[in-house]
Amino acid sequence: MADGFAEIFCKKISSLLINKNILNIALSGGETPIELFKVLSSDYNDKIKWNNINFFWADERCVPADSDESNYGNADIYLFSKIRINPANIHKINGEDNPLNESARYSKEVKDNISVRNGLPSFDVILLGIGEDGHTASIFPNQMGLMQSEKVYDVAFHPVSSQRRITITGRVINNSADVSFLVSGGNKAEIVGKILNNKSSNKNLPAAVIAPSKGTINWYMDSDAAGQLKK
Repeated sequence: MADGFAEIFCKKISSLLINKNILNIALSGGETPIELFKVLSSDYNDKIKWNNINFFWADERCVPADSDESNYGNADIYLFSKIRINPANIHKINGEDNPLNESARYSKEVKDNISVRNGLPSFDVILLGIGEDGHTASIFPNQMGLMQSEKVYDVAFHPVSSQRRITITGRVINNSADVSFLVSGGNKAEIVGKILNNKSSNKNLPAAVIAPSKGTINWYMDSDAAGQLKK
């Protein structure tokens, strides 16, 4: 799946850069993006115009950048440290800082760098994952208010560990031009089937209510994750 999406991603970037000089892309964390980063850094190092891309994050755990839980840290290890990219193009969330202050600071950084549509920043591409509980970014089912938050980024917390996180809000996700879900593994099959087989009846699951108002949404998954989809 990582190999397949890397090829799609490369073509997507090349196509978008025909009409734009700079693209704004938000990354997510987790095991699936790490596999994608490995493929991109090894097979697409010289095939993508990295300096024509500004990289942001959909969410970040409130941990230092050198923590193995840091979404930025993993992207740096497996992608940015291996490609030729201007450090100014990498817009990290400072997970070690006060969450409320950092969510406000990062919201301003995004608004200062990304064009506005419908009164909100509009990313060219957002890469998202999905949790077994149906969460996406760091919007969890017990925090559905983040889907309608007036903020660009807000503070969330993991419902089990209570770990604080900084997350993009639902209105900004749904204002993006291209949303791509990347899902792998049989442990995601049940929630993927629940959402995609009966999407209209799952309004309590964050991933089920992602629907870009003026953009596209695509799901990319391996056969295990797609195991419960209806034919």
